[in-house]
Amino acid sequence: MIQEPIVRETPTVPPAKPDASKPAVEEDVIAVENVQGNIGGFSKDFQRLLFFSITDPKKFKSCLGKLVGSIATMDEVLSFNRLFKRIRRRRGRECPTVQATWINIAFSFGALELLGAPDLGKFADKAFKQGMAARAVDVLSDPASSAAEGNPGQWTSVKDPHVIVIIASDDEGDANFEAEFVLRTLGAGATVIGEEIGRTLPGQLTGHEHFGFLDGVSQPGVRGRYADEPHALWTPRQNANNPDQGKPGQDLLWPGEFIFGYPGQDPSDKLTAGPNSLTGQGPEWAMDGSFFVFRKLRQAVGEFHSFVNSAAGQLGMSPDELGARLVGRWRDGAPIMRSDTPNQALGDDDCANNNFEFREDSEQVLSGDDGQCLDKVHPTSKADPDGKTCPFAAHIRKAYPRDDTSDSIDGVGEDSTQTHRLLRRGIPFGAASASTLDKPVIGEVDGGRGLLFMCYQTSIEDGFEFVQRMWANNPTFANELADKGGNGHDPIIGQTNENGRKRFIVIRHKGKETKLELPVDWIFTQGGGYFFSPSIAALGQLSKGFK
Repeated sequence: MIQEPIVRETPTVPPAKPDASKPAVEEDVIAVENVQGNIGGFSKDFQRLLFFSITDPKKFKSCLGKLVGSIATMDEVLSFNRLFKRIRRRRGRECPTVQATWINIAFSFGALELLGAPDLGKFADKAFKQGMAARAVDVLSDPASSAAEGNPGQWTSVKDPHVIVIIASDDEGDANFEAEFVLRTLGAGATVIGEEIGRTLPGQLTGHEHFGFLDGVSQPGVRGRYADEPHALWTPRQNANNPDQGKPGQDLLWPGEFIFGYPGQDPSDKLTAGPNSLTGQGPEWAMDGSFFVFRKLRQAVGEFHSFVNSAAGQLGMSPDELGARLVGRWRDGAPIMRSDTPNQALGDDDCANNNFEFREDSEQVLSGDDGQCLDKVHPTSKADPDGKTCPFAAHIRKAYPRDDTSDSIDGVGEDSTQTHRLLRRGIPFGAASASTLDKPVIGEVDGGRGLLFMCYQTSIEDGFEFVQRMWANNPTFANELADKGGNGHDPIIGQTNENGRKRFIVIRHKGKETKLELPVDWIFTQGGGYFFSPSIAALGQLSKGFK
């Protein structure tokens, strides 16, 4: 008997039956035919990223005009994903009945200057103007030594290229065919200066990152409709207990957090629409666009597993348990807030694996309409205000603190936290490692492995950089131990230039409190850049010189 792989749902894809979700007539209609598609989520197994340096701006604009018609829109991507999901649901398995290959494009600030885009001074985001490399050490706390891996001087991938083109498909051959089209189309005005290949990991690692943990679970929901109909919701309302969530635990955010020209969050009330995200933040032509961050991260998999394996014994834990404490989830995706052991059924249940808070008890979802979520099988999570269950510095608690508060950052709480969310669109690169937590393998040489991190937001400073700088890198974010130096750094993505780059995390276990030193890094930046992903209309204007 052939075992079908577990189907992992993508929270932002509308359901097969639109009327299964509650109506929301008060929310904006997003111009999905004008927004680039990956903002809605490509959800493809293979991606090829091409990076260009513009050599002849005039020729490049002409070349861009030939490419605009091939840029995938959010309307096309969401429509395809709904159709694909409907076919899969009826047939009960994955099948190649419908296939698609998508192309998207984004530009650095320098590229927009070369192409003569008007009113660039109206972009308020300093990070976008300066680029990632210029801010890597001082803002992101990447290694300060020019000889250290992770310092921009040692990046082996791109460093703030002019243009990034994303080609995404479930079929590598189809992606490469489209990549050749892009290369031919843009070749007269630009030079390829690099490329990266990303693909989902195979077999039981599908949906996981290279350390072995299920990834991409906690994506924000987004308010707004993809058509002028009350049920045509970007994120369906599938939590019968809470109309302000998509799936249970998935808070809904106003679309201006991710797309220019729509209401954003009110930092004092997460349910209230805030100011239009374009007002005072960018030129008029930025409407329906978004900032895009790319960061290539190498993962030292064997070294991470070796450390966890060794330190677990010292703490009286299994490697699995310490790994779960560092990440905040078991490898199967089950949150430690809801399970004190691995729990594959919970990890696979996307109606339950994100349904928890840190400072309050969670509640089950016992009933709902057809197409809505039920969460009545798994144990609920109990409030953890002291970080005894999930360490304050665990990766998922640092990357998204939910209802945590902080004395080291003024006004931080559940409402303001929602102003720093990201639409993550990353994909692994490199071959799967033979290393595991139980049997670490150090020294594999095969070109490296890691994550091609990508995300969308309408402020790089308040989005990607805030998460890295104020949460992941900040040991005193949750201040219960401020007088002792804090609760630690995010052990996965956290960086520090202080005290000789000594990182730590406080683990509370069996009545003991241990400050666990993290002697080395396991994540190293190898390249990256800050970009703007224009609307389809703006791409047309850019190709014509905004005439």
